[in-house]
Amino acid sequence: MWRLVPPKLGRLSRSLKLAALGSLLVLMVLHSPSLLASWQRNELTDRRFLQLNKCPACFGTSWCRRFLNGQVVFEAWGRLRLLDFLNVKNVYFAQYGEPREGGRRRVVLKRLGSQRELAQLDQSICKRATGRPRCDLLQAMPRTEFARLNGDVRLLTPEAVEGWSDLVHCPSQRLLDRLVRRYAETKDSGSFLLRNLKDSERMQLLLTLAFNPEPLVLQSFPSDEGWPFAKYLGACGRMVAVNYVGEELWSYFNAPWEKRVDLAWQLMEIAEQLTNNDFEFALYLLDVSFDNFAVGPRDGKVIIVDAENVLVADKRLIRQNKPENWDVWYESKFDDCDKEACLSFSKEILCARATVDHNYYAVCQNLLSRHATWRGTSGGLLHDPPSEIAKEGRLEALLDECANPKKRYGRFQAAKELREYLAQLSNNVR
Repeated sequence: MWRLVPPKLGRLSRSLKLAALGSLLVLMVLHSPSLLASWQRNELTDRRFLQLNKCPACFGTSWCRRFLNGQVVFEAWGRLRLLDFLNVKNVYFAQYGEPREGGRRRVVLKRLGSQRELAQLDQSICKRATGRPRCDLLQAMPRTEFARLNGDVRLLTPEAVEGWSDLVHCPSQRLLDRLVRRYAETKDSGSFLLRNLKDSERMQLLLTLAFNPEPLVLQSFPSDEGWPFAKYLGACGRMVAVNYVGEELWSYFNAPWEKRVDLAWQLMEIAEQLTNNDFEFALYLLDVSFDNFAVGPRDGKVIIVDAENVLVADKRLIRQNKPENWDVWYESKFDDCDKEACLSFSKEILCARATVDHNYYAVCQNLLSRHATWRGTSGGLLHDPPSEIAKEGRLEALLDECANPKKRYGRFQAAKELREYLAQLSNNVR
């Protein structure tokens, strides 16, 4: 089945934001006493604000001590709850400090879904457990599919969770063992055996896997081991903390040419790493936009900061099972849609082929080439090259072939040559 992916919810137009801001100013005047209280209070110490009361229908508790002790504090405008209606994605910036270390560092807090999505999650749990839209989640969770692996169950198996989310659209036992072994929301991490987890921890793991598996992607493929994802820190209730990387890639759209070339090279290297690595896991990015990457302010390193839509295919299992056409190279189909950041792909094919060009296609079409459109702009990250490079024509030809190949298997070769060419241009030759 082919799937055309539109941009995510939350990308509001500038005019709507301005109108909303005007309304906000009126509300601020009308609610000035509560506004002051909101500014002065650290709501990140409030169990109900963290939705800790909803556990085990939550994402974890490993960072609760830090939250409840006041070590995590919202930055400036994040303290104003009146602004929450503009924050559709429920993403906040905060400062975190360890008493022994001194000083603070910036972190990003995520609820992993919009208010509407979280409310729908609660209703879904209650209806499955009680038949009613409202209930006590603590009592309801053990009566749902999230509790199916409670008790003396040894392993998390593909049959139990296949298709629950992009991460486990076609899971192998090797992948699931990795998820359990690296699960950070338990004191006994390090074992792939489910029976080493408490029942509450198992339910949290399965709920996260089904609702938004981003924390599990960050834990299973950690930045400390060289994977290009933000660092997972911990969770408390329905608030997840990850390391702040830097400004989003979009803020570099008009950066100097040399900087953009370096960023483009890094993006192609990320596409290569996620496609071909020693672990034989292919991590396919199903949502690629300028908002989903960020750039470190000091090292200039590009990092993926939104990993909700990552499909993991086990190449070792594909080669072992040999499904139909498993060894035929798969070329993603270019789709010049009229929406921003859309991609055309088949999850079934991504799961069944050993050689796939999806990540090259996604990066070239949505970020680098003239086909990339974002926030009303076009031309991609490598727009307006210097005259001598434009005149030579090689860069434009490689980008076009990478985004919309004219030759059979042309994207594979174009991606390889593009990586090499960008490395030369940015002096990143290894």
